[in-house]
Amino acid sequence: MIGIGIIGAGDFGAAHARAIREVDGIHIVAACRGDATALAAFTAEHGGKGYTDWRELLEDSSVDAVVIATPHALHAEMAIGAAKAGKHIMLEKPMARTVAECDAINAAVGQSGVKLMVAHLLHFSKPCMAAKQVIDAGEIGRPLVASSWMIKLWMEHNRRDWHLRKATGGGMLMTAGIHALDRLVWLMDDDVIAVSAMLGAKFHEQEADDTAMLALRFKGGGLGQVQSVGYRNGAVGFAMDLVCERGTLRIDMDRGAMIGRDTVWTELPDSFEPAWMHNAVKREWAALRDAIVGDKPVPVTGAYGRKLIGIIEAAFASDKSRREETIADAG
Repeated sequence: MIGIGIIGAGDFGAAHARAIREVDGIHIVAACRGDATALAAFTAEHGGKGYTDWRELLEDSSVDAVVIATPHALHAEMAIGAAKAGKHIMLEKPMARTVAECDAINAAVGQSGVKLMVAHLLHFSKPCMAAKQVIDAGEIGRPLVASSWMIKLWMEHNRRDWHLRKATGGGMLMTAGIHALDRLVWLMDDDVIAVSAMLGAKFHEQEADDTAMLALRFKGGGLGQVQSVGYRNGAVGFAMDLVCERGTLRIDMDRGAMIGRDTVWTELPDSFEPAWMHNAVKREWAALRDAIVGDKPVPVTGAYGRKLIGIIEAAFASDKSRREETIADAG
């Protein structure tokens, strides 16, 4: 039985805890949060020994692996510390604030030999998995053009001051829009070589973005567009269109996936599930468990997490320079 420590026993730490309870072969043994009262409530509900200092949690010999679900500015230090302590890591997105931080994490993981999986949960969601299966089977050829969007309420109940500042890794793109970027990059299955972007705070008074528009140029000639919008009032839009050589795929996280051929849309079988997020987190944990037990590669690597941060860094640079920015080490 693999013992899991939750570093960041807050809202999404609880989402991980609920998923862990339903996955065979793993269980919660520890949790960490700076607020002792909130920590006590968390451990009373989900179990495990409580720690207010994450470093002390890493010294707990019953902890075999950790999930890091903390403010973005803490990801690098905590992930490096976990690797040095010999703990396997589920690292919430974004992997880190910068490519340099990602490189430091990957170096520490490489030296320690632990497993690192970046928690890009759409890779484990049924709508995206169904679309990926169609692409990999070559049914409609390779994707050439794609548009992916995440449009949602920005000021949710769990927003904190750090979400509103650039230096702490805040902003809609880093926090939620990265899901739309991840989905597009993963399903296009190619390296992004250049980015043009416009970002700003259009709906809220804050330093970090609540709106971003990215245009991506892929190594193989494909084109992509990402919209990341955190509105003040509206309705959620979390979907994607992929135009392939011989057909079209449409993914809607709340409706499933469809394939379009000869002017007709057809639902892909087994591509919809009501509680898609909870089930995706369960599949994430099953994947990390299998990688640990079987000593095999994880599905979502630190190299992939770094790739997305490289694209976001280029987007920030493009917004500042007002020109297309190339990605030197795109692959």
